[in-house]
Amino acid sequence: MRVKMTITKSLTYLSFLVLVLGCQSVQQPGQAPKMSANEQVTKLVNDYSEQSLQFNPIRATFIGIEGYNDKFSPIISEENRQKNLAFHQAFLERAKSIDINRLSGQSRLTYKIFVRDREMALQGSRFPFQYIPINQMAGVHNFFAQLGSGNSVQPFKTEKDYRDFIKRSEGFAAWMDSAIASMKQGIEKGVVQPKPIIAKVLPQLETHLVEDVRESIFYQPLINLPSELADNKKLIDDFTQSITNTIIPAYSRMYNFMKNEYMSAGRETVGLSALPDGKAWYEFMIKTHTTLDLTAEEIHEFGQQEVARILAEMKSVKQTVGFKGDLPAFFEFLRTDDQFYFDKEEDLINAYTNIKTKIDRLVPQLFEVFPKADYEVRAIPAFRAASAAGASYQSPAPDGSRPGIFFINTYNLKSQPKFLMETLSIHEAAPGHHFQIAIQQELEDLPSYRKFGGYTVFAEGWALYAESLGKQLGLFTDPYMWYGRLVDEQLRAMRLVVDTGLHAKGWTREQAIDFMLANSSMARSDVEAEVERYIVIPGQAVAYKTGERKIRQLREYAKLELGDNFDIKKFHTQVLIDGSMPMPVLEEKIKNWVASQKG
Repeated sequence: MRVKMTITKSLTYLSFLVLVLGCQSVQQPGQAPKMSANEQVTKLVNDYSEQSLQFNPIRATFIGIEGYNDKFSPIISEENRQKNLAFHQAFLERAKSIDINRLSGQSRLTYKIFVRDREMALQGSRFPFQYIPINQMAGVHNFFAQLGSGNSVQPFKTEKDYRDFIKRSEGFAAWMDSAIASMKQGIEKGVVQPKPIIAKVLPQLETHLVEDVRESIFYQPLINLPSELADNKKLIDDFTQSITNTIIPAYSRMYNFMKNEYMSAGRETVGLSALPDGKAWYEFMIKTHTTLDLTAEEIHEFGQQEVARILAEMKSVKQTVGFKGDLPAFFEFLRTDDQFYFDKEEDLINAYTNIKTKIDRLVPQLFEVFPKADYEVRAIPAFRAASAAGASYQSPAPDGSRPGIFFINTYNLKSQPKFLMETLSIHEAAPGHHFQIAIQQELEDLPSYRKFGGYTVFAEGWALYAESLGKQLGLFTDPYMWYGRLVDEQLRAMRLVVDTGLHAKGWTREQAIDFMLANSSMARSDVEAEVERYIVIPGQAVAYKTGERKIRQLREYAKLELGDNFDIKKFHTQVLIDGSMPMPVLEEKIKNWVASQKG
């Protein structure tokens, strides 16, 4: 969307005075100026952001910081783990030395967010994440291939860019070897991946074991070599040798280990509760992703209630379209009838592009702030499509050089029904993820710590809340498109039940699959991918509905308190204007805003 963003940060007059006065001090001759509390917070988070890149240099590549494109994540080792813990502890202690009562405006928000994050990082050190570093959803093996394909953030424009990737590949190979060593320790400790997950990872690794280097995804940057480098034979040879002698062998070692040793050690159970300290581990994951003090039991119950409510609405759609038959028959009709599916990938992508144009015209009805960056609709690259989600969003480059990308998975067109297009576009693009993430990156007065940080409950809660605005925007006029909205909402409701079922109630993979098939019209392949996602990312899936519920509760609170003075555009501005934050911090912020509006 090419609509200019005009964002004004409004502090109360009192907060503004505190901010101004806090920045002033009497300076004696020869003395360095004393920093205010607000300035201390700014320096704190900026120092953290800069120094944390030593643990995550690929993040630097994503946000456009020079000097890290040749580096990979530190290897998995106890020494590096202790360094990371000491790093978080030192910054927490530094934060605690700042007087929160002297903070105002953005600095106060930043402080609360920062302290909470460091405390959570230290709490998480109790759990042995290092023993299960590879899975089908978030494995480095997939992510690195995306980087090396030339279709991601890793630059391939100059000779230095190519040589940076050669060096980064050496770090990747070292990390993969350290992951094997750590997984062997996990076998000894009884902390391993479930066998169905291992089975999904093996073909992802095997796809890179090519005999002809020109068939490797990593060879693509040479195919697209800039013309000014076309005669640089040494660079071409060195890059080719890196693929042949470093990258492919690293994948081969991991593949052979997982196939010949790890698979036999894989577990039959799938939930965290089956692992040592698993109950506490899952509780931590719920708190990590939701930022709320919720129990697995109350999430499970909320999910059951929502599944039943949405099923009733689906029955109403069935009656509206005049379908003769029960709800399972209606589900089967929607799964299998050709009228609901495209035959060609390009037709699906074009249809989403047309919906983008339609939504772009409608969003000004409910919003007064918009991202500067546009977004594009693209198919998920084939090499990772088989295990990828149905859709995803990639944020634009902070410098505006690359638009946001709304990825659609075209691997199985029967899992991409036409009736999902409006709701999926709202969620992943506008006014969902694209609005929230792009606006956050474009805010000039946010420190990079907050510009490029985020919380599942906020990001996914906002995107699901955005879906709920569809009718107000003038979408979902076709009953099948409204059914698509219910499908997406039902997916998020089922996640509450299935995630907690798997990790707190001892459900099997098959139980989870059966529950989702019985309560939706989703394709079985889609259901299996979803369930396996919940298995390897515990707690993440429950953040969608809990986040949406909290945002909606805050909207209802604001409407009740402000009455006729409530303006939905201004409410949306308040939710988006300060970027992603934990729900308790957002709640405090919204309540303070409401109080300021009441005068």
